Amino acid sequence: MGDFYQNGIITTLHNLRQRPLEDLEAELKRFSKTRPMALVLPCLYSELLGPAMPNIIEHLKQVDYLEEIIIGLDRATEEEYRKALEFFSVLPQRHRVLWNDGGRLTAIDEELKERGLSPREPGKGRNVWFCLGYSLASDRTESVALHDCDILTYDRSLLARLIYPVANPAFNYEFCKGFYARVADGKINGRVSRLLVTPLLRSLKKVFGHLDYLDYLDSYRYPLAGEFSFRKDVINDIRIPSDWGLEIGVLSEMKRNYSNNRLCQVDIADVYDHKHQKLSVEDDKGGLSKMSIDISKAIFRKLATNGIVFSQTTFRTIKATYFRIALDFVETYKNDAEMNGLAFDVHAEEVAVELFARNIMKAGEYFLDNPMEAPFIHSWNRVISAVPDILERMDEAVSADMQEFGAGA
Repeated sequence: MGDFYQNGIITTLHNLRQRPLEDLEAELKRFSKTRPMALVLPCLYSELLGPAMPNIIEHLKQVDYLEEIIIGLDRATEEEYRKALEFFSVLPQRHRVLWNDGGRLTAIDEELKERGLSPREPGKGRNVWFCLGYSLASDRTESVALHDCDILTYDRSLLARLIYPVANPAFNYEFCKGFYARVADGKINGRVSRLLVTPLLRSLKKVFGHLDYLDYLDSYRYPLAGEFSFRKDVINDIRIPSDWGLEIGVLSEMKRNYSNNRLCQVDIADVYDHKHQKLSVEDDKGGLSKMSIDISKAIFRKLATNGIVFSQTTFRTIKATYFRIALDFVETYKNDAEMNGLAFDVHAEEVAVELFARNIMKAGEYFLDNPMEAPFIHSWNRVISAVPDILERMDEAVSADMQEFGAGA
C-alpha cells in the first residue's frame, strides 16, 4: 500500500489500492484502439536459459492489449538465434526478434559506423537503441514500454501499470518511469541507487547549491529502474548512452526535451527482484564498480552542459561530501531494516560506500582527461537524415532473418 505524497517536481502515480488487474487490462484494451502499444525486451541469449525469462513469457502470453513485442537479442550464434525464435514463438502477439549479431543487422551497423553514427560499444544501450529504431520502422504503435528480462518476481501487472500512464488518452504524459521497493529475500537491495545515486545527488546540491537538474533527478524514487514507457514521438530525438549510464542518460534527455508536467513515475510492483551484479571491488571494468563510474560520469557530463565547471579540487570536495552523507544513509537504512525485521550487513554497506567514493574520483578524473568525449548514441532523427532509407532496410533485415531461420514473417 503506497501513500499519496507527491515528492519532488514530477508526478508520482501510486498504488493506493489493490485494483483488480482485469479492470486495468480492460481499460488498456480499450485504449489500444486509439493508442496501440508495443513492448521492447532487450535481452541476452543467456537470459532465455535462466529462471526469469520463461516466467515473463508465460505472463506475456496472457496480455491481449499489445500490438507488438520487439525483442533485441544480443550475444547469440546462428543456432542460438534459431532457438530464440522457437522460444518466442509461443507469444500470441506479433513479435519480432532482432538478431543483433546476425549478418544483416551487422552490415547495417557497419555502414552506420563508417558514418560515425553507430553506438561505440556493445551493451544494453546499443540493444535498446536498435529496438527503438525498429519500432519506428514498424510504425504500428503509439505507446511503448520497456523492461528488463531478468526480473525474477515478474507479474503482468507490472507491465499494465508501467504502460498505463502513456497509453491513457486522457493523460498528457510523454514519459513514465517505473519504481518499486528493492526488498527481497529478507534484505534491502538496490545498493547503487541507495548508496551512490541518492547521496551523490545530495552532495552535489551541497557543493553547488540549488540546481533544477539535481532536484529533478532526486525526484525519482528509483532512478536506476530499467522499466520505463513513453510516447512514440519521444524516440525520434532521444540520445542515450551506450554504457551503464543508460537510465540516468534517458532521464537527462527527458528533462532536456520536455517540461516536468509531461513526465511521471509509477509504482509498478510490491516485490521486485532480479539478477544481482557483483560489487567487483578489485575490478572497475565490471559489476557495480563499472556501473558506479559510468553513472557518475553521466551525471558530471550533464552538469557540465548546464554550465558547471569541474576541477580536481571540486571532485575531491564532492568525494568528501558524498562519503559523509553516504555513511549517514547507511545508518538510516540500518534502522529501517531493523524495524522491519530485515537482515542488514553494515560492513558490506560501508565497503560499497568506500568503493563508490573512490569511483567518484575515477569518474571525475576520466571526465577531466576526456573533455571532448561524446558518449551519447545519435538520435534516430540524425541517423534518418544521413541515411533516409535506414528504417525500411532494418525492417527488411529483421523480416528476412526470421523468414530464413524459421519463424516466418
